Amino acid sequence: MKDNFSKQADAYARFRPTYPDEAFDFILSTVKTKDAVWDCGTGNGQLAAKLSGYFNTVFATDISEKQLSNAVKRENIRYIVASAEENSFTENQFDLVTIAQAIHWFNFDRFYAKVHAVLKDEGIIAVIGYALLEIDEATDKVVQKLYIDVLGPYWDKEREYINQRYATIPFPFDEIKSGQQFVQVMQWSADDLIGYLNTWSAVQHYMEQNKSNPVEEIAEELRQLWGNEDKKTVRFPTLLRIGRNVKQPRKA
Repeated sequence: MKDNFSKQADAYARFRPTYPDEAFDFILSTVKTKDAVWDCGTGNGQLAAKLSGYFNTVFATDISEKQLSNAVKRENIRYIVASAEENSFTENQFDLVTIAQAIHWFNFDRFYAKVHAVLKDEGIIAVIGYALLEIDEATDKVVQKLYIDVLGPYWDKEREYINQRYATIPFPFDEIKSGQQFVQVMQWSADDLIGYLNTWSAVQHYMEQNKSNPVEEIAEELRQLWGNEDKKTVRFPTLLRIGRNVKQPRKA
């Protein structure tokens, strides 16, 4: 699993979007009991904090110690530095495993073997993420030019799973469809957008190779697009795959 976010952990905690309540509620509706949950690749603990209000114990793991040092603190969250594929969890420990904007970095075979073991029979795995943001035609054009034309060669190959909205990830579970498209809607200033763009892993790769920041080159153009508006509506389409972990053969 790659660590692409330790360097910008502070900005990641400040600017990364959250997930819509409707998507979260749908995930919870599929879970039979709410004793223990594993939030894998927790990052700054954004999803773990939300889960802590519904589960007795949240185990939140990440390979980045710096990310975890910026994580949201709750009494019933246990933050652990560990990879997705290697940890000390035991069989049938969890009712739910969540992965937010991270599964594309994992070794699928090894991770899913671990999930199958640590999830209870009929436990739930929920893979959640978000696609490229949408604002308005003019702003989207600037952001897409940065995303595709400028940063295209600097994205890790795993990013393609997000471009395909997680439709092509392996998913060896009994899938549960929501039947709807969830969207997270936020109100952002131009500086919020600029801060978010600076958290992109491809921006960090670009800066390492070119010693310049491509976001700074479009920052003034973005501010001009805001004009007299304090905030613009920003939409993040939610990516969601939910599955049930069936361990025992079902009677016909």
